[in-house]
Amino acid sequence: QVQLAESGGGSVQAGGSLRLSCAASGDDIYRRSMGWFRQVTGEEREGIAFINIYGATDYADDIKDRFTVSLDNARNILYLQMNNLKPEDTAMYYCAARSATYSSFDFRLFNFWGQGTQVTVAS
Repeated sequence: QVQLAESGGGSVQAGGSLRLSCAASGDDIYRRSMGWFRQVTGEEREGIAFINIYGATDYADDIKDRFTVSLDNARNILYLQMNNLKPEDTAMYYCAARSATYSSFDFRLFNFWGQGTQVTVAS
């Protein structure tokens, strides 16, 4: 089992920055690919940034030049640095992990989820 807990969300003006953190605990964290999803009420959960067990990263096109995902292996904390935030980035952000070598943008392939942290970007 894996437990995930996000923090770092909040309200910010357009153009601002936030850093989300996801503290991971449990079994074999080092064998699991991890990533960030976001969801707007009434819409499907969207995969945005991922890191696999080899440290390779992958990003959705609309955030790849503004967001950076990283993993502190020593402390088992996943980060999402978000710069130049836009109002359309407003959503609930979730950390997730899957029991696989490689990451995926499909939320249905992730086994473990945090409770989410809200990000609101004002124009």
